[in-house]
Amino acid sequence: MQTSNRFARRHVLKMAGVASALAMTAGIRGALAQSAKRIEQLDPALDQILAVSQPIQELGSGYGGDQGPAEGPLWWKEGGYLLFSDIHNDRRMKFTPGQGVTLFKQGVNRANGPTRDMQGRLLACEHATRRVTRQEPDGSITVVANSFQGRRLNRPNDVIVKSDGSIYFTDPNHNFVPEQWDLQYPGVYRVTPDLGTLTLVTDSFVGPNGLAFSPDERVLYINDVRRGHIRAFDMLDNGLPAKQTDRVFVDLRGAEPGAPDGMKVDVEGNVYCGGAGGIWIMDRQGKKLGRIVHGYTATTNIAFGSDDWKTLYFTSRNQLGAVNLKVAGLPVPARKK
Repeated sequence: MQTSNRFARRHVLKMAGVASALAMTAGIRGALAQSAKRIEQLDPALDQILAVSQPIQELGSGYGGDQGPAEGPLWWKEGGYLLFSDIHNDRRMKFTPGQGVTLFKQGVNRANGPTRDMQGRLLACEHATRRVTRQEPDGSITVVANSFQGRRLNRPNDVIVKSDGSIYFTDPNHNFVPEQWDLQYPGVYRVTPDLGTLTLVTDSFVGPNGLAFSPDERVLYINDVRRGHIRAFDMLDNGLPAKQTDRVFVDLRGAEPGAPDGMKVDVEGNVYCGGAGGIWIMDRQGKKLGRIVHGYTATTNIAFGSDDWKTLYFTSRNQLGAVNLKVAGLPVPARKK
């Protein structure tokens, strides 16, 4: 009996030691994960954009899946809330400061990359239907684009609206095998305000993804998720880019996971874009000022929000997060020039 008791005590002490070691390991991992979240300053000018000592906020998690990540944050100023996509689960979510995340709408054709036009209507790139749509005030849906020259679009990914009402969107091929009636290349397109004319802006990208205008709309930025960089084009008066001005604005590749995806520009012309290791911030010349290292595997999209447009919201594959800024982002809808 004494031998049995000694064995039991030794077993309990051994198990307690194992549990303590596991708890300590988990604690260390947790601490490392927290310390890994940081804002890296690469240039003194970053101080004018955000406080580098602030915490990176996690506002929600558990989204995404095999068929698509959390994506497409969009601030709805009149309502004081943020919409974002949970593509895998085919739903649009709503984040309200102080209240958290709730379901906004189920069944959105796995929509991505939403924005608003000059009338405040919601535009979205629908993955499931391979089209760009606009939601009217009565809730009905208008198809903005679903084909080009008789061939079905690949899978539109991101969309923006210029202050004159023109709509621009990217259409990467996402590696699926096209049928004979499908387009055979990725492209970037422009739709006139009356939806009457669809024009191919460029087919020179391997994986066109995010796009954004400079504050004066004289420069169009388009990133290439496959090549890992952002390119810039000077704009012509006809709404198309001057192809001879095509240039690499910045390269965002690196050893850490992450590639260029959603992209935004603030009122000072600074460019924000996901890339290796987090969200990169560049000045209007393409100089890297800093990086928001949020600790997730990828940045899928970003958006400015709050009443003053000084909150930078971002989605990763499974999370929604935010940081505070000192500079306002360009508002959505765009302001008329």
